Amino acid sequence: MSRVANNPVIIPEKVDVTLNATEISVKGPLGTLSHKLSQNVLVQRVENRLEFKVNDNSNQANAMSGTLRALVSNMVTGVTEGFEKKLALVGVGYRAQAQGDKLNLTLGFSHPVVHQMPKGVKAETPTQTEIIIKGADRQQVGQVAADIRACRSPEPYKGKGVRYVGEQIVLKETKKK
Repeated sequence: MSRVANNPVIIPEKVDVTLNATEISVKGPLGTLSHKLSQNVLVQRVENRLEFKVNDNSNQANAMSGTLRALVSNMVTGVTEGFEKKLALVGVGYRAQAQGDKLNLTLGFSHPVVHQMPKGVKAETPTQTEIIIKGADRQQVGQVAADIRACRSPEPYKGKGVRYVGEQIVLKETKKK
């Protein structure tokens, strides 16, 4: 069995977990998340924790047990604490402004870029060059951050563009005459 699946997921007091034959649903203060269960993995609730067991000894079942355990753990963390990604805008005139469920970006194009936030994800702009993406679903928060970064990814010569906070950009040396 997977080493990851050997560790049970502890359920906090303010989180409600519902197990069906085909789906697991986690409800907490920041929202509700659900995921389909694999037929190869058996999920059992024992007091205040979830345990993951393999139904058969196939490699597929072994892999899915660890994957499902990690996904459920991220769901529990998401509905209690939430996830966030921080982005930084580097470049002269690059600005961001959050307006409700839209993020207005000025990235050096001839037109402003408006990014629509999906349901369950919020964008904050503490300063004009910082963006904070928050939400309960880890995958969705990461995907939105990647989509915003793709609007103007950092270029290799000056490093201008949208980057994750703490991301190291390897700059190329310019051509010499």
